[in-house]
Amino acid sequence: MDTGTKPESLIKLIAAFAVIYIVWGSTYFFIRLAIEEIPVSIMGMFRFIPAGLIMLAWCAYQKEEIFRWRDILPAMFTGCLLLYIGNGAVAWSEQFLASSLVAVFIASSPMWFVLLDYKQWRANFSSTNTLLGLFLGFAGILFLFGDRLKLVFGTGGFSGNRWEMLSFAALTVGSVTWAAGSLYSKYRPSGFSGPLHSGWQMLGAGLAFTVTSFLHRDWDAFDIGSVSNTAWWAIVYLIIMGSLIGYSSYVWLLKKRPATQVSTHAYVNPVVAVLLGVLFLNETVTTRQIIGLCIILTGVLLVNIAKYRNGK
Repeated sequence: MDTGTKPESLIKLIAAFAVIYIVWGSTYFFIRLAIEEIPVSIMGMFRFIPAGLIMLAWCAYQKEEIFRWRDILPAMFTGCLLLYIGNGAVAWSEQFLASSLVAVFIASSPMWFVLLDYKQWRANFSSTNTLLGLFLGFAGILFLFGDRLKLVFGTGGFSGNRWEMLSFAALTVGSVTWAAGSLYSKYRPSGFSGPLHSGWQMLGAGLAFTVTSFLHRDWDAFDIGSVSNTAWWAIVYLIIMGSLIGYSSYVWLLKKRPATQVSTHAYVNPVVAVLLGVLFLNETVTTRQIIGLCIILTGVLLVNIAKYRNGK
């Protein structure tokens, strides 16, 4: 942290980092609870539309100018990249993969920040630590899913494992769009405050999930009356802790700290997700997953060491 940071600002920074480290790690668990009874698209709608409207209402109460189209449209576009595609890929993949495994894969997301941040390419790709970190990160992913790749291609087709492999592909796309959306949000100036910006992002993602739910006809087989209290409380947690507090903290941090520093939540999130998955969802953690996580996080650490040295 900057030595000249005011005490109250330092407290805010520490609190915001604590939120994205701990709370976001727990969202994998609560997403899994929600999608066991609610289709992914409807869950996304239930989560992000209320969160977005609440945030916009708060900003209106604070007498902010909430309707300014030159800032609304880019914010909603960013929300679709981050929350509709990025977070949606996580939720969709948890239908076929353990929440802990999804979290371990997402730990590699800082790698995409380096690859997509073209403004920093000269510095990034002249660093031995960065190149080694990228190599280790992607090697860790291949190691993590190596057994599944062998099963799929060893049989000459996707067979019963095709959904796992499609989940792997979806998570890759989601990681790329998350990094792209984060960088776009960071580099594109916005006249909105952090809360107002995140409010429009969440509303944009919620509307995209709504359209998807009707196009995919998810409402046809969905009985809202049969949803248990557990699933509803999971949605409430995702709205309040995951979106209103967690996502707003992430957006605020992107404006205050370097993107790669903010992305260090990837170190802690999978640990929290793995613990919750093992303790409450009876998920198992294999030796391969632990080794893969260690390889990925070593790569992320090397990348961030290089970025810190460059002051980025």
